[in-house]
Amino acid sequence: MSDSASPVFSGLEPAPVWAHFATLCRIPRASKAEGALRDLLRERALAHGLEVSIDPAGNLLIRKPASPGCEGAPGVVLQAHLDMVCQKAAESAHDFSRDEIRVVRDGDWLAAAETTLGADNGVGVALILAALEDDSLVHGPLEALLTVDEEAGMGGAQGLDANVLRGRLMLNLDTEEWGEFYIGCAGGLDVNVRREGRAEQPPVGTEQWQVELHGLRGGHSGVDIHEERGNAIKLLVRVLRDLERRFDLRLGAVEGGSARNALPRDARARVALRAGSGDELALVLAAWQERLREELKGVDEGVSLRAVPVTEAEPVMSAADQAVWLASLHAAPHGVRRRSPSVPGVVETSNNLGIVALEPDGGTSSFMVRSLLDGAAGALGDEIVSLFALSGTAAEASGHYPGWAPKTDSPLLALCREVYRREHGVESRVQVIHAGLECGLIAAKYPDMQIVSFGPTIRGAHAPGERVEIASVGRVWHLLGAILAAIAGERAEAA
Repeated sequence: MSDSASPVFSGLEPAPVWAHFATLCRIPRASKAEGALRDLLRERALAHGLEVSIDPAGNLLIRKPASPGCEGAPGVVLQAHLDMVCQKAAESAHDFSRDEIRVVRDGDWLAAAETTLGADNGVGVALILAALEDDSLVHGPLEALLTVDEEAGMGGAQGLDANVLRGRLMLNLDTEEWGEFYIGCAGGLDVNVRREGRAEQPPVGTEQWQVELHGLRGGHSGVDIHEERGNAIKLLVRVLRDLERRFDLRLGAVEGGSARNALPRDARARVALRAGSGDELALVLAAWQERLREELKGVDEGVSLRAVPVTEAEPVMSAADQAVWLASLHAAPHGVRRRSPSVPGVVETSNNLGIVALEPDGGTSSFMVRSLLDGAAGALGDEIVSLFALSGTAAEASGHYPGWAPKTDSPLLALCREVYRREHGVESRVQVIHAGLECGLIAAKYPDMQIVSFGPTIRGAHAPGERVEIASVGRVWHLLGAILAAIAGERAEAA
């Protein structure tokens, strides 16, 4: 079921897992565009003699019979998502719709230099595919649920039918810290904002510039939100409001961020200023750059600001639309709203202002709200909608998905921890994650299903430079096989 791996994967173990991951790096798999990969995996599974189906939501379901003698063991669902977050450095010419991911080795890690790697959740998919083809593993009936559209709204899990899965134990392979078992996650929703505008010709006696803010780290809007990294959109809006006071600025366009669930790393704005303002503009931006680096010291101090001349005069927003957008985006919440009083060290509720795209004739912005409490997510989403309603700007909260409520007394969790202790001689850690996992949606549809999530060590997910620790992938592979064997040795009634 696997391709021959590219040279960077040569010698890596377990070889079948890395061969499958090489396939995923070769075939584009942006959210909502996983069809080519899914169809390839379908054909390979059929060639391997496995039962395969694609549900109406586009999810791929593969079934493998139990090992001989294990037919009465509990059925296990192995779950991961096919899509990846597509982020690239500003200078990169990578096209996620057609180009392969360029994987490089950096010591003990595999990474992508200028783009996201897709280890989230490609390694999880690769582990599952390897398990399906490895007849030496001991296991009960297996189902592989490979979902689509996870990163752009969990569309695959949203559309999963409540009667399709047979197993009542599920191992999700979509977390990013080896040695930890996850039993709960945040739910969330999106808030999408849209406002129509009226384009105007720039005032006489003005010149146009593009103000650019870049150099931020970005990252996962759930996993990294507590680190207080810079948000390029929020920072640029602060700068624009200051320029507005100094230069009687007219705003032409603003663009920032490219994914609602990734912290925006860069943003840019086209502005019209009085002619001859270039030298003063450069001084003001230099002062702002120093100020922002001081504010973000130790977190995101690589932030950079510059202005580039725009040679052709283009339309600008009306003064009224400019006032609404700059004031609203400045006032809009971003970051940690509340930390959990019941789960120490975990963020309860947060929000990410992830995308803005403004033109003279109108624009949009997108927010992603996360919370361990569904009510808190709804309240923060409504707060954002209410903020924009003050100016008559349309905003809608949608795409809600539930959190995954922790069950610390789960027999599956106890079994997983016992296997880990036996194999590694130390205790595992049990965690709740602020990021969203499909486990919440699946648990809502299968309330009797026991679910545990684990995975290899991944750093920088949702940002260029994403990397995965090579050795941790081998550890997860070994642990997965040991857990499946342990479940197969349990009586069905004990599960």
